[in-house]
Amino acid sequence: MGQYPPVPLLPPKERTKIPRHKIPEQDPMVRRTNFKEVNLGYTIEMAQAEAQRCLMCANPPCIGGCPVHIKIPQFIEKIREGDIAEAARILKEDNALPAVCGRVCPQEEQCEIVCVLTKKYQPVAIGNLERFAADWERENIGIQVPKIEKKTGKKVAIIGGGPAGLSAAGDLIRMGHDVTVFEALHEIGGVLVYGIPEFRLPKSIVKAEVDALAAAGVRFEKNFVVGLTATLDELMQEYDAAFLGVGAGLPYFMNIPGEELIGVYSANEYLTRVNLMRAYEFGPNDTPLINIKDKTVAVIGGGNTAMDAVRTSLRLGAKRAMIVYRRSEAEMPARIEEIHHAKEEGVEFMLLASPIEYLGDERGWLRAMKVQHMQLGEPDASGRRKPIPIPDAIEEIPIDVAVVAIGNGSNPIITRATPDLKTNKWGNILVDKTTLKTTKKGVFAGGDIVTGGATVILAMGAGRTAAKYINEYLMNPDFVWEWE
Repeated sequence: MGQYPPVPLLPPKERTKIPRHKIPEQDPMVRRTNFKEVNLGYTIEMAQAEAQRCLMCANPPCIGGCPVHIKIPQFIEKIREGDIAEAARILKEDNALPAVCGRVCPQEEQCEIVCVLTKKYQPVAIGNLERFAADWERENIGIQVPKIEKKTGKKVAIIGGGPAGLSAAGDLIRMGHDVTVFEALHEIGGVLVYGIPEFRLPKSIVKAEVDALAAAGVRFEKNFVVGLTATLDELMQEYDAAFLGVGAGLPYFMNIPGEELIGVYSANEYLTRVNLMRAYEFGPNDTPLINIKDKTVAVIGGGNTAMDAVRTSLRLGAKRAMIVYRRSEAEMPARIEEIHHAKEEGVEFMLLASPIEYLGDERGWLRAMKVQHMQLGEPDASGRRKPIPIPDAIEEIPIDVAVVAIGNGSNPIITRATPDLKTNKWGNILVDKTTLKTTKKGVFAGGDIVTGGATVILAMGAGRTAAKYINEYLMNPDFVWEWE
């Protein structure tokens, strides 16, 4: 029996008439002054009403749209029936971090975009329902430990405690292997804790899901930099297989004059100082961050990281916080929801503009930037229209802080210390596209270290794929390790 009375199942035509339930939010003018979560979550009544909208397709396209292949109709049906504990259990069969994914995954580009309702109506709010089920379990009965298969005696090293590594660890521990996650930083979670702000993904949510993996038997080694603390070769003397999920944490800059000035940050450094050094707690922590209060902050870029950085600046008291992006809004890679939230909170958007120089004062502090105004030409290799400089359209804009959020590359620490691990010209690790095995026997890799910067859920999908083939490698003596 469920925890709540079920909602009677209406005929399909009546269910399509139910409007999509908007998730409650903090008021924009209130939330821009705090780091509390923006989205407040569904009530049980909202969740069951939204679950009623799902048509329970015989061949649900939403499952194929999900990189980790969650059984979406099944968990939604359990919400409608009122059995939220079972909904959470179904979620965790395929997703080790459902409360995280319910908050930060771009469902509008993956599972929701292929929902059959989109032909005439709005899609089912799959992400909001995932978040609801995961939150309900954590808050009411505690995160339940999944069934663990009989121990195999095999040991797997997971390098990197971000979404790819945690996803692989969750699957491998259930398969009966001994799993140890090696994390370079002092907190587990990777980009989930150092990159995504508290108002989008509370640290307590990440900690709870990491704690659940620990309860299932996953070991965590923090402050352990593979390639420095120990080499991959040294670890492989103790472990039967390894998965490299170290992300793409090497920030890109534009290589323009003035980037050495005090007040110019990479988005990685800026958000890490706020997140891991807890500037979001407003005072009790001695965070080495330039005072943002009453200052003008320009964030360069148009992705989710740029939105995170500019919205963080508002919460730290910036007088003016702006996005500077070289294309138009239509080309922005950030989630529509994040752009919408930023506008609501008062972020300014300087579009079709790109910095060409930062200007400093006599003490070496940033005081202004020169921007080149652009117009859009024909599409480039990315499929987006290429920005073309407008002759003589250069403007000097006073700013105090610049945050560069134009992407990241691969940190070379592991690959430099592991010569037989082949990479491409960008430093990304080369893998077999099916199995994710690398050129080094027993070592698999996935996530941003392979693809370059991407999404949390795509990294988790890679972690699951790697776990599947690591298990096959460990348990199948006929597993072939060949590399062309």
